[in-house]
Amino acid sequence: MKRAICLVALMLTLSSPAEALANDGAPVGTEAAPTATASPAEPVAKTTSAPRAITSATVEQPRLTGYFVGDLLTQRVLLQRDGQTLTPTTLPPIGRVSSWFERHRVTIATDGSLHHWLVIEYQILNAPPKLTNVTLPAWQLTVASNSGAPPLTLRVPSASINVAPLSLPGSPEQVGTRDLRPDRLPAVIPTAPIQRAIALSASALALTLIAWIGWLVWRNRRAVATQPFARALREMRALDGHEPGAWQALHRAFDRTAGRAIQSATLPVLFERAPQLAPARTQIETFFAQSSLLFFGSATISNTSLPRTLCAELLRIERRHER
Repeated sequence: MKRAICLVALMLTLSSPAEALANDGAPVGTEAAPTATASPAEPVAKTTSAPRAITSATVEQPRLTGYFVGDLLTQRVLLQRDGQTLTPTTLPPIGRVSSWFERHRVTIATDGSLHHWLVIEYQILNAPPKLTNVTLPAWQLTVASNSGAPPLTLRVPSASINVAPLSLPGSPEQVGTRDLRPDRLPAVIPTAPIQRAIALSASALALTLIAWIGWLVWRNRRAVATQPFARALREMRALDGHEPGAWQALHRAFDRTAGRAIQSATLPVLFERAPQLAPARTQIETFFAQSSLLFFGSATISNTSLPRTLCAELLRIERRHER
């Protein structure tokens, strides 16, 4: 009985290494290699583009103080970097950017150095009850370079602005308006020299007008005394058209105008020395023809007003020529 039990124990001892080799694929006394198992496929990461470079922009901020509601302020962004001109891909939109500011207008300008600037105009929308420091918000601008480099993002920083109220609240004592000094009166301008200058100028003007009027009167009287047809018309006023004296007075006027005695045959000499009488040539020739009939013929002259009418017409021509 004891021999059978020992035999069974010996067989179990011999069979253990074989099972280990069969099951683990390794000799007894070594760790079994972990069995490779299928695992679910891991998701493949999507390929993304590199982020744009962000850099600070060169900005000319508006002044810090001296603003009221409705005022406009300007912010300028330089569109140039490393000698390259930058072009905004999109301009910032027009509209409200905060409770205090509204973007009013956006333009691109060029200064005297041929630098390009993005000019942004803001308007203040609110009136504070007291002096208040408000912030113009920061924003970003995407620009492209002319050299073909990747787009660049410019960071425009914020700016602090002092906005003042239109009027201080409170009573005059609280505001301090009772302590204000009265307006300073301007210095009195001495008006005596001005009045003297005006008087002298007015006197000079009056003397000039009087002298001019006197010269006109003198010239007209002199013309009446010296001009041939004016003198003849003055002589005719006391004569009748039937009297030969009226005709003779006009003949003397023609003689003084030509500087010699004028007859029908010498009329060309009259028009040569006084060409201004040419428009009345027909009436003058008629006068000389009727005058010959009056003095050397027996015919009766029906048009007795011819000397006076012709003399008045020639007087107008004479005065117009003298001017």
